Amino acid sequence: MMAGFLLARSGVDVVVLEKHPDFLRDFRGDTIHPSTLEVMRELGLLDSFLRRPHQEISQIGAQVGEFSVTLGDFSHLPTACKFIALMPQWDFLNFLAESGRQFAGFHVCMETEATDLIEEGTRTGGARATAPNGSLEVRANLVIAADGRRSILREKAGLEVEVLGAPIDVLWMRISRKESDPAQTGVRIDRGSFFVTLNRGDCWQCAFVIPKGGIDEVRAKGIEHFRQLIVEIAPHFADRVHELKDWDDVKLLSVAVDRLRQWYRDGLLCIGDAAHAMSPVGGVGINLAIQDAVAAANILDPAFAQGQIPIEMLQSVQERRMFPTRATQWLQIQIQNRVLSPALRNRAPIRSLPLVVKVVDRWPVLRRIPARIVGIGFRPEHVKTRLSSSTPQAR
Repeated sequence: MMAGFLLARSGVDVVVLEKHPDFLRDFRGDTIHPSTLEVMRELGLLDSFLRRPHQEISQIGAQVGEFSVTLGDFSHLPTACKFIALMPQWDFLNFLAESGRQFAGFHVCMETEATDLIEEGTRTGGARATAPNGSLEVRANLVIAADGRRSILREKAGLEVEVLGAPIDVLWMRISRKESDPAQTGVRIDRGSFFVTLNRGDCWQCAFVIPKGGIDEVRAKGIEHFRQLIVEIAPHFADRVHELKDWDDVKLLSVAVDRLRQWYRDGLLCIGDAAHAMSPVGGVGINLAIQDAVAAANILDPAFAQGQIPIEMLQSVQERRMFPTRATQWLQIQIQNRVLSPALRNRAPIRSLPLVVKVVDRWPVLRRIPARIVGIGFRPEHVKTRLSSSTPQAR
Protein backbone atom coordinates (compact mmCIF):
# COMPACT_ATOMS: atom_id res chain seq x y z
CA MET A 1 0.00 0.00 0.00
CA MET A 2 2.82 2.42 0.85
CA ALA A 3 4.79 1.54 -2.29
CA GLY A 4 1.64 2.00 -4.39
CA PHE A 5 0.85 5.31 -2.73
CA LEU A 6 4.36 6.68 -3.30
CA LEU A 7 4.51 5.64 -6.95
CA ALA A 8 0.99 6.90 -7.72
CA ARG A 9 1.94 10.18 -6.02
CA SER A 10 4.76 10.57 -8.55
CA GLY A 11 2.48 9.83 -11.51
CA VAL A 12 2.82 6.07 -12.01
CA ASP A 13 -0.26 3.96 -12.80
CA VAL A 14 -0.54 1.53 -9.87
CA VAL A 15 -2.90 -1.35 -9.09
CA VAL A 16 -2.88 -2.66 -5.50
CA LEU A 17 -4.37 -6.15 -5.11
CA GLU A 18 -5.90 -7.04 -1.72
CA LYS A 19 -7.40 -10.52 -1.31
CA HIS A 20 -9.80 -9.63 1.54
CA PRO A 21 -12.99 -7.54 1.24
CA ASP A 22 -11.70 -5.13 3.90
CA PHE A 23 -8.75 -4.57 6.23
CA LEU A 24 -10.63 -5.39 9.44
CA ARG A 25 -8.52 -8.25 10.70
CA ASP A 26 -6.65 -8.68 13.94
CA PHE A 27 -3.19 -7.68 12.78
CA ARG A 28 -0.40 -8.27 15.24
CA GLY A 29 1.88 -5.52 14.00
CA ASP A 30 0.17 -2.35 15.22
CA THR A 31 3.28 -0.37 16.21
CA ILE A 32 4.09 2.62 14.01
CA HIS A 33 7.60 3.74 14.78
CA PRO A 34 9.18 7.23 14.58
CA SER A 35 10.83 6.34 11.24
CA THR A 36 7.41 5.65 9.71
CA LEU A 37 5.88 8.75 11.30
CA GLU A 38 8.75 10.74 9.76
CA VAL A 39 7.77 9.39 6.34
CA MET A 40 4.18 10.50 7.00
CA ARG A 41 5.48 13.97 7.90
CA GLU A 42 7.52 14.17 4.70
CA LEU A 43 4.36 13.29 2.76
CA GLY A 44 2.39 16.05 4.50
CA LEU A 45 0.05 13.50 6.09
CA LEU A 46 1.23 13.43 9.70
CA ASP A 47 -1.28 15.81 11.28
CA SER A 48 -4.32 14.15 9.72
CA PHE A 49 -2.87 10.72 10.49
CA LEU A 50 -2.37 11.46 14.18
CA ARG A 51 -5.95 12.70 14.47
CA ARG A 52 -6.97 9.05 14.21
CA PRO A 53 -7.31 7.22 17.56
CA HIS A 54 -3.95 5.96 18.77
CA GLN A 55 -1.77 5.61 21.84
CA GLU A 56 1.78 6.88 22.19
CA ILE A 57 4.78 5.15 23.79
CA SER A 58 7.69 7.42 24.74
CA GLN A 59 9.64 4.81 26.72
CA ILE A 60 10.22 1.05 26.68
CA GLY A 61 9.94 -0.44 30.15
CA ALA A 62 10.31 -3.91 31.65
CA GLN A 63 9.47 -5.69 34.85
CA VAL A 64 12.26 -8.20 35.44
CA GLY A 65 11.40 -10.23 38.49
CA GLU A 66 10.97 -7.67 41.26
CA PHE A 67 12.80 -4.92 39.36
CA SER A 68 11.20 -2.20 37.23
CA VAL A 69 13.60 -0.86 34.61
CA THR A 70 13.55 1.52 31.66
CA LEU A 71 15.34 0.17 28.59
CA GLY A 72 14.58 2.74 25.90
CA ASP A 73 13.80 6.45 25.76
CA PHE A 74 12.52 7.92 22.48
CA SER A 75 12.44 11.53 23.69
CA HIS A 76 15.87 12.34 22.21
CA LEU A 77 15.35 10.97 18.70
CA PRO A 78 16.06 13.39 15.82
CA THR A 79 12.52 12.97 14.48
CA ALA A 80 9.35 15.03 14.61
CA CYS A 81 7.57 12.32 16.62
CA LYS A 82 9.55 11.08 19.57
CA PHE A 83 7.27 8.14 20.30
CA ILE A 84 5.85 4.92 18.92
CA ALA A 85 2.20 5.19 17.88
CA LEU A 86 -0.07 2.23 18.57
CA MET A 87 -2.78 2.08 15.92
CA PRO A 88 -4.64 -0.91 14.46
CA GLN A 89 -3.05 -1.76 11.13
CA TRP A 90 -6.45 -1.69 9.43
CA ASP A 91 -6.73 2.03 10.34
CA PHE A 92 -3.28 2.65 8.86
CA LEU A 93 -4.17 0.82 5.64
CA ASN A 94 -7.53 2.58 5.33
CA PHE A 95 -5.79 5.92 5.83
CA LEU A 96 -3.31 5.22 3.03
CA ALA A 97 -6.07 3.94 0.73
CA GLU A 98 -8.18 7.03 1.34
CA SER A 99 -5.21 9.37 0.92
CA GLY A 100 -4.23 7.65 -2.33
CA ARG A 101 -7.56 8.37 -3.98
CA GLN A 102 -6.43 11.89 -4.79
CA PHE A 103 -4.07 10.44 -7.41
CA ALA A 104 -5.52 9.40 -10.77
CA GLY A 105 -3.18 6.43 -11.09
CA PHE A 106 -3.94 4.85 -7.69
CA HIS A 107 -6.27 1.85 -7.90
CA VAL A 108 -7.06 -0.59 -5.08
CA CYS A 109 -8.83 -3.84 -6.00
CA MET A 110 -10.40 -5.51 -2.96
CA GLU A 111 -11.30 -9.22 -2.85
CA THR A 112 -8.65 -9.74 -5.51
CA GLU A 113 -5.95 -12.27 -4.69
CA ALA A 114 -2.72 -12.54 -6.66
CA THR A 115 -2.26 -16.21 -7.52
CA ASP A 116 0.43 -16.41 -10.20
CA LEU A 117 2.85 -14.49 -12.35
CA ILE A 118 2.50 -13.78 -16.05
CA GLU A 119 5.68 -14.90 -17.75
CA GLU A 120 6.86 -13.23 -20.95
CA GLY A 121 9.92 -15.17 -21.98
CA THR A 122 12.54 -14.66 -19.28
CA ARG A 123 10.79 -11.77 -17.54
CA THR A 124 7.66 -11.22 -15.46
CA GLY A 125 5.00 -9.26 -17.31
CA GLY A 126 2.27 -9.01 -14.69
CA ALA A 127 0.17 -11.02 -12.26
CA ARG A 128 -2.86 -13.28 -12.42
CA ALA A 129 -5.51 -12.93 -9.76
CA THR A 130 -8.92 -14.18 -8.71
CA ALA A 131 -11.79 -11.80 -7.96
CA PRO A 132 -15.52 -12.14 -7.21
CA ASN A 133 -16.32 -11.90 -10.92
CA GLY A 134 -13.72 -14.46 -11.95
CA SER A 135 -10.05 -14.48 -12.84
CA LEU A 136 -8.17 -11.55 -14.30
CA GLU A 137 -4.75 -10.53 -15.50
CA VAL A 138 -2.91 -7.34 -14.61
CA ARG A 139 -0.19 -6.54 -17.13
CA ALA A 140 2.59 -4.42 -15.68
CA ASN A 141 6.15 -3.27 -16.23
CA LEU A 142 6.84 -4.26 -12.64
CA VAL A 143 5.18 -6.54 -10.10
CA ILE A 144 5.97 -5.73 -6.46
CA ALA A 145 5.33 -8.79 -4.30
CA ALA A 146 4.35 -7.64 -0.82
CA ASP A 147 2.18 -10.62 0.05
CA GLY A 148 3.83 -11.60 3.32
CA ARG A 149 6.10 -14.28 4.73
CA ARG A 150 4.16 -16.99 2.89
CA SER A 151 4.31 -15.07 -0.36
CA ILE A 152 2.64 -16.88 -3.26
CA LEU A 153 4.39 -14.69 -5.82
CA ARG A 154 7.92 -15.33 -4.54
CA GLU A 155 7.11 -19.06 -4.56
CA LYS A 156 5.91 -18.86 -8.15
CA ALA A 157 9.08 -16.99 -9.04
CA GLY A 158 11.21 -19.75 -7.50
CA LEU A 159 13.23 -17.33 -5.38
CA GLU A 160 15.42 -19.06 -2.78
CA VAL A 161 14.67 -18.45 0.91
CA GLU A 162 17.46 -18.52 3.51
CA VAL A 163 15.96 -19.70 6.81
CA LEU A 164 17.71 -18.22 9.85
CA GLY A 165 15.55 -19.90 12.49
CA ALA A 166 13.56 -18.81 15.52
CA PRO A 167 13.44 -20.60 18.91
CA ILE A 168 10.14 -19.00 19.93
CA ASP A 169 6.47 -18.69 19.02
CA VAL A 170 4.03 -16.09 20.36
CA LEU A 171 0.48 -16.39 21.68
CA TRP A 172 -1.55 -13.22 21.11
CA MET A 173 -4.69 -12.22 23.00
CA ARG A 174 -6.66 -9.21 24.21
CA ILE A 175 -7.53 -8.54 27.86
CA SER A 176 -9.66 -5.61 29.01
CA ARG A 177 -7.96 -2.62 30.62
CA LYS A 178 -8.94 -0.73 33.76
CA GLU A 179 -7.98 2.81 34.74
CA SER A 180 -6.26 1.40 37.81
CA ASP A 181 -3.92 -0.74 35.69
CA PRO A 182 -0.29 0.25 35.23
CA ALA A 183 -0.32 2.65 32.30
CA GLN A 184 3.02 1.63 30.83
CA THR A 185 3.32 -0.58 27.82
CA GLY A 186 6.11 -3.00 28.57
CA VAL A 187 7.62 -6.42 29.15
CA ARG A 188 7.38 -8.76 32.16
CA ILE A 189 9.95 -11.51 32.69
CA ASP A 190 9.98 -13.97 35.59
CA ARG A 191 9.69 -17.70 36.48
CA GLY A 192 10.13 -18.89 32.91
CA SER A 193 7.48 -16.55 31.48
CA PHE A 194 7.95 -13.67 29.03
CA PHE A 195 4.83 -11.51 28.73
CA VAL A 196 4.32 -8.31 26.72
CA THR A 197 1.44 -5.88 27.26
CA LEU A 198 0.61 -3.09 24.79
CA ASN A 199 -1.74 -0.37 26.01
CA ARG A 200 -4.55 -0.07 23.44
CA GLY A 201 -6.74 2.30 25.44
CA ASP A 202 -9.72 0.15 26.41
CA CYS A 203 -7.77 -3.11 26.31
CA TRP A 204 -4.33 -4.68 26.50
CA GLN A 205 -2.90 -6.41 23.47
CA CYS A 206 -0.86 -9.18 25.07
CA ALA A 207 1.87 -11.48 23.82
CA PHE A 208 2.92 -14.60 25.71
CA VAL A 209 6.18 -16.07 24.42
CA ILE A 210 6.55 -19.87 24.29
CA PRO A 211 9.31 -22.20 23.01
CA LYS A 212 9.16 -22.96 19.30
CA GLY A 213 6.60 -25.67 18.57
CA GLY A 214 5.38 -25.66 22.18
CA ILE A 215 1.74 -24.85 21.45
CA ASP A 216 0.54 -28.47 21.75
CA GLU A 217 2.08 -28.80 25.20
CA VAL A 218 0.53 -25.51 26.33
CA ARG A 219 -2.91 -26.48 25.06
CA ALA A 220 -2.67 -29.95 26.57
CA LYS A 221 -2.42 -28.41 30.05
CA GLY A 222 -5.70 -26.58 29.49
CA ILE A 223 -6.87 -22.99 29.26
CA GLU A 224 -7.13 -22.66 33.06
CA HIS A 225 -3.42 -23.49 33.46
CA PHE A 226 -2.60 -20.90 30.81
CA ARG A 227 -4.71 -18.30 32.63
CA GLN A 228 -2.77 -19.07 35.81
CA LEU A 229 0.56 -18.52 34.04
CA ILE A 230 -0.65 -15.06 33.05
CA VAL A 231 -1.73 -14.26 36.60
CA GLU A 232 1.66 -15.35 37.96
CA ILE A 233 3.48 -12.92 35.70
CA ALA A 234 0.81 -10.15 35.77
CA PRO A 235 -1.21 -10.46 39.02
CA HIS A 236 -3.44 -7.44 38.24
CA PHE A 237 -5.08 -9.55 35.49
CA ALA A 238 -6.45 -12.05 38.04
CA ASP A 239 -9.96 -10.60 37.82
CA ARG A 240 -9.98 -10.66 34.01
CA VAL A 241 -8.20 -13.72 32.69
CA HIS A 242 -11.59 -15.44 32.53
CA GLU A 243 -12.15 -13.30 29.40
CA LEU A 244 -9.97 -15.90 27.67
CA LYS A 245 -12.83 -18.37 27.49
CA ASP A 246 -11.12 -20.95 25.30
CA TRP A 247 -8.27 -21.35 22.84
CA ASP A 248 -10.24 -19.47 20.18
CA ASP A 249 -9.39 -16.33 22.15
CA VAL A 250 -5.65 -17.07 21.92
CA LYS A 251 -3.98 -16.74 18.51
CA LEU A 252 -0.71 -18.42 17.57
CA LEU A 253 1.95 -16.47 15.72
CA SER A 254 4.49 -18.93 14.37
CA VAL A 255 7.68 -16.88 14.44
CA ALA A 256 9.98 -17.07 11.43
CA VAL A 257 13.19 -15.26 10.60
CA ASP A 258 14.30 -15.63 7.00
CA ARG A 259 15.26 -13.65 3.91
CA LEU A 260 15.55 -14.12 0.20
CA ARG A 261 19.03 -14.53 -1.22
CA GLN A 262 17.82 -12.53 -4.22
CA TRP A 263 14.78 -10.26 -3.91
CA TYR A 264 14.12 -9.81 -7.61
CA ARG A 265 14.04 -11.15 -11.11
CA ASP A 266 13.35 -9.27 -14.32
CA GLY A 267 9.95 -7.59 -13.85
CA LEU A 268 9.48 -8.67 -10.20
CA LEU A 269 10.59 -7.22 -6.85
CA CYS A 270 9.84 -8.58 -3.36
CA ILE A 271 9.71 -6.25 -0.36
CA GLY A 272 8.60 -6.46 3.27
CA ASP A 273 7.93 -9.90 4.72
CA ALA A 274 7.95 -11.36 1.22
CA ALA A 275 11.66 -10.50 1.12
CA HIS A 276 12.53 -10.90 4.80
CA ALA A 277 10.37 -12.29 7.61
CA MET A 278 11.25 -10.57 10.87
CA SER A 279 10.96 -11.73 14.47
CA PRO A 280 8.42 -9.81 16.59
CA VAL A 281 11.35 -8.68 18.77
CA GLY A 282 11.23 -4.87 18.76
CA GLY A 283 8.04 -4.80 16.68
CA VAL A 284 10.02 -3.48 13.70
CA GLY A 285 8.61 -5.65 10.88
CA ILE A 286 6.05 -3.18 9.52
CA ASN A 287 8.49 -0.32 9.74
CA LEU A 288 11.21 -2.17 7.86
CA ALA A 289 8.65 -3.02 5.18
CA ILE A 290 7.72 0.66 4.85
CA GLN A 291 11.39 1.59 4.60
CA ASP A 292 11.66 -0.97 1.78
CA ALA A 293 8.72 0.71 0.04
CA VAL A 294 10.24 4.17 0.34
CA ALA A 295 13.62 2.98 -0.96
CA ALA A 296 11.99 1.11 -3.86
CA ALA A 297 9.95 4.15 -4.89
CA ASN A 298 12.97 6.46 -4.64
CA ILE A 299 15.12 4.20 -6.82
CA LEU A 300 12.53 3.05 -9.35
CA ASP A 301 10.43 6.16 -9.92
CA PRO A 302 12.68 7.68 -12.63
CA ALA A 303 12.58 4.46 -14.66
CA PHE A 304 8.79 4.41 -14.98
CA ALA A 305 8.90 7.46 -17.21
CA GLN A 306 10.95 5.33 -19.64
CA GLY A 307 8.37 2.53 -19.57
CA GLN A 308 10.82 -0.20 -18.61
CA ILE A 309 12.46 -1.11 -15.31
CA PRO A 310 16.08 -2.28 -15.75
CA ILE A 311 16.91 -5.30 -13.62
CA GLU A 312 19.94 -3.39 -12.32
CA MET A 313 17.55 -1.01 -10.57
CA LEU A 314 15.83 -3.90 -8.81
CA GLN A 315 19.24 -5.08 -7.71
CA SER A 316 19.91 -1.60 -6.36
CA VAL A 317 16.83 -1.81 -4.14
CA GLN A 318 18.08 -5.04 -2.59
CA GLU A 319 21.57 -3.65 -2.14
CA ARG A 320 20.14 -0.57 -0.45
CA ARG A 321 17.95 -2.55 1.96
CA MET A 322 20.09 -5.63 2.61
CA PHE A 323 22.30 -4.04 5.26
CA PRO A 324 19.43 -2.91 7.57
CA THR A 325 17.73 -6.27 7.02
CA ARG A 326 20.83 -8.26 7.98
CA ALA A 327 21.68 -6.00 10.92
CA THR A 328 18.15 -6.09 12.33
CA GLN A 329 17.79 -9.85 11.95
CA TRP A 330 21.21 -10.43 13.53
CA LEU A 331 20.20 -8.37 16.54
CA GLN A 332 16.83 -10.13 16.80
CA ILE A 333 18.51 -13.54 16.70
CA GLN A 334 20.93 -12.51 19.45
CA ILE A 335 18.03 -11.43 21.66
CA GLN A 336 16.08 -14.60 20.87
CA ASN A 337 18.99 -16.90 21.64
CA ARG A 338 20.67 -15.03 24.51
CA VAL A 339 17.68 -13.49 26.30
CA LEU A 340 14.36 -15.11 25.40
CA SER A 341 15.38 -18.78 25.24
CA PRO A 342 17.29 -18.71 28.59
CA ALA A 343 14.43 -16.78 30.22
CA LEU A 344 11.91 -19.41 29.10
CA ARG A 345 14.07 -22.22 30.50
CA ASN A 346 14.60 -20.62 33.90
CA ARG A 347 11.56 -21.35 36.09
CA ALA A 348 13.20 -19.88 39.22
CA PRO A 349 12.33 -16.36 40.44
CA ILE A 350 14.71 -13.70 39.11
CA ARG A 351 16.70 -12.27 42.04
CA SER A 352 19.14 -10.00 40.19
CA LEU A 353 19.33 -8.09 36.91
CA PRO A 354 21.67 -9.00 34.04
CA LEU A 355 24.66 -6.66 33.92
CA VAL A 356 23.69 -4.99 30.63
CA VAL A 357 20.20 -4.21 31.99
CA LYS A 358 21.70 -2.76 35.17
CA VAL A 359 23.99 -0.50 33.16
CA VAL A 360 21.24 0.77 30.82
CA ASP A 361 18.88 1.39 33.71
CA ARG A 362 21.59 3.09 35.78
CA TRP A 363 22.77 5.47 33.04
CA PRO A 364 19.77 7.13 31.28
CA VAL A 365 21.86 8.34 28.35
CA LEU A 366 22.36 4.70 27.29
CA ARG A 367 18.60 4.28 26.87
CA ARG A 368 18.90 6.31 23.69
CA ILE A 369 20.73 3.45 21.93
CA PRO A 370 17.95 0.82 21.94
CA ALA A 371 15.42 3.61 21.31
CA ARG A 372 17.30 4.64 18.16
CA ILE A 373 17.63 1.05 16.91
CA VAL A 374 13.94 0.33 17.48
CA GLY A 375 12.57 3.75 16.57
CA ILE A 376 14.68 4.65 13.52
CA GLY A 377 16.59 1.53 12.52
CA PHE A 378 19.95 1.04 10.86
CA ARG A 379 19.21 2.89 7.61
CA PRO A 380 16.17 5.18 7.68
CA GLU A 381 14.74 6.16 4.31
CA HIS A 382 13.37 9.57 3.31
CA VAL A 383 10.85 10.40 0.62
CA LYS A 384 12.62 11.59 -2.53
CA THR A 385 9.94 10.86 -5.12
CA ARG A 386 8.39 13.86 -6.80
CA LEU A 387 4.77 14.96 -6.43
CA SER A 388 3.35 14.81 -9.95
CA SER A 389 0.24 16.56 -11.26
CA SER A 390 0.45 14.83 -14.64
CA THR A 391 -1.56 11.89 -15.95
CA PRO A 392 -0.35 8.42 -14.92
CA GLN A 393 2.78 7.02 -16.52
CA ALA A 394 3.53 3.39 -17.23
CA ARG A 395 2.13 0.80 -14.81
